[in-house]
Amino acid sequence: MKHSTGSDTLVIVTGPTASGKTSLAIDLARRYNTEIISADSRQIFADIPIGTAAPTEEERGSAFHHLVGILPLDAYYSAARFESDALRILQTIWQKSPVAIVCGGSMMYVDALVNGIDEMPDISDSTRAYVLDMYNRHGIEAVLAQLNIVDPDYYRIVDRANTRRVIHAVEVSLEAGAPYSSFRTGKSRTRPFNIIKLAIDRPRHELFDRINRRVDMMIEAGLEEEARRAFAQGNFNSLNTVGYKELASYFAGEMDRETAIARIAKNTRVYAKKQLTWLKKDTTIHWLTPEDAYPQSCHIIDTTLT
Repeated sequence: MKHSTGSDTLVIVTGPTASGKTSLAIDLARRYNTEIISADSRQIFADIPIGTAAPTEEERGSAFHHLVGILPLDAYYSAARFESDALRILQTIWQKSPVAIVCGGSMMYVDALVNGIDEMPDISDSTRAYVLDMYNRHGIEAVLAQLNIVDPDYYRIVDRANTRRVIHAVEVSLEAGAPYSSFRTGKSRTRPFNIIKLAIDRPRHELFDRINRRVDMMIEAGLEEEARRAFAQGNFNSLNTVGYKELASYFAGEMDRETAIARIAKNTRVYAKKQLTWLKKDTTIHWLTPEDAYPQSCHIIDTTLT
């Protein structure tokens, strides 16, 4: 996929969770003497590296990672901010190498970087706190009811399972005094650089087995203790994600430990299926076989660079 005749090239290593993105991205970063920008909506937060499968210190020593563990848990971040931050960082990387790598499975972040995102009003702390309090007190149904009032058009089409998207739509509508849908133009921007998208195509049973083993490894590595420390800081939106939500229910006595762990694995598999559904719609992705992902990637990149 080319958006430019210049040499600056963005390589996006994406794919479902546990598919092997980090290892491939690091191998490519070392080959092309470049750096990695994380496109993960949770890895950007500090204090939760186990549950977000953030790159380890050893992995970060092999290749420099941007946007990993840099924000406190109570901070606000969005796809729009990621687009702005990533575009700025890319310019510094391309001063050193013609290749820059983005690695992550947060599809809204990847889409924002590739196609641009509609300009939205900045959300004030008071509006954000108001909507978050509504969610914490009354659940997502209350936020959906509010969305139906402030933006009935978007209410009819929103993915109700995507809590973050519902909350954001209400925040924008309240902040702007206008419906969130009125800001959605749907227009893609043309980027002045080459874009290559890569993803490792693992059989479904193999991917699910990797997910199950990863969850077991996270528990062994101290995920439960990490979650307790994180929730001690507050019940922040950054913790409203698979792994922490289930453990929160366990801590509250709503389910036992074994059930919580099993639910983490199940919900991670569900999340992976949603990622795959999104990815399979994108005809620009190069799907790589697991055993040859690295040489296949190098060939695609080298062909683009020549």
